[in-house]
Amino acid sequence: MIVLLGPVSVPAPTACVVAPVVVPYPVAALAPLATGAGVRVAVVDSGVDGALPQLAGGRDLLPGRPGCGGHGTAVAASIAGIAPGVRIVAVRVSDGDPGDAAGIGRVAEGIRWAAGPGRAQVINVSLVIGVDDRRVRAAVAQAVHGGVIVVAAAGNDPRRPVGYPAAYPGVIGVGAVLSSGATASFSPVGPEVDLVAVGDGGTSFSAAFVSGAAALLRQRFPDASAAWIAERLSVTADVSRRLNPYRALTEAGAVSRPPVAAAATPPISPRYDGDGARAWRRASWFAGVALILLVSGASAVAAHSRGRRRGWRPPG
Repeated sequence: MIVLLGPVSVPAPTACVVAPVVVPYPVAALAPLATGAGVRVAVVDSGVDGALPQLAGGRDLLPGRPGCGGHGTAVAASIAGIAPGVRIVAVRVSDGDPGDAAGIGRVAEGIRWAAGPGRAQVINVSLVIGVDDRRVRAAVAQAVHGGVIVVAAAGNDPRRPVGYPAAYPGVIGVGAVLSSGATASFSPVGPEVDLVAVGDGGTSFSAAFVSGAAALLRQRFPDASAAWIAERLSVTADVSRRLNPYRALTEAGAVSRPPVAAAATPPISPRYDGDGARAWRRASWFAGVALILLVSGASAVAAHSRGRRRGWRPPG
């Protein structure tokens, strides 16, 4: 099952009717630091209205089927609201109909296309799939290991577990809080929720604001890996893991390790750093052994020197 999250506007004959986006973050303070200029953000959704000025083309996986793209347009406008310099790559995979195997396959194809020919640096998925589908899992893994930042909405039903692709390793899963600061009663909870952001209309728009913030960081730290950006968003978050894009852009020493080019280091999930931890343990073990040998060698030299002064000679 595929679920588009949040209200979908009623289509008009010639264009989508989408309410103006209110950005609950200090855009005026963010703009001197970064606008997301030149960063390509794919919106894998119901399509995006061509009137959006940040639209940079995309792909329609539902050719011949009419659709307004109200949901996708609202998501894209939210991304552009916090990062007005981004280039939106629209990937239409759903028109709001109940998902089936073919629909889930389109989501997987859309993610693969966005990470490949679409040249997306950030992929926003504001829809939820209720099953762990191997095609979507593989598409997400390919994108993550290709250095793409993948952001996905957690869902709008707290009675259900966090949906896919938000629950996959390497994906920044996003829950919602209200603009009033109150917890959003509709937002799922769980270890798969890496961040929460304002989303009065649903976690679709929370994910969009996180995608916009990721685009800001991608512009400001162009050589950073996707994992480093995800970690920076996480460690600079406010209480209860609330997104704070200003701190993410400005806070010195927020992440212990320096940025690493994405091509040099495969992205690692912000929730799991198994390979890095194993590498650190191996390095620590070798360093410890080397230190022991060095100290032992120095002690032996010192003992030998004292022995010579006292007339000691090695046997034989």
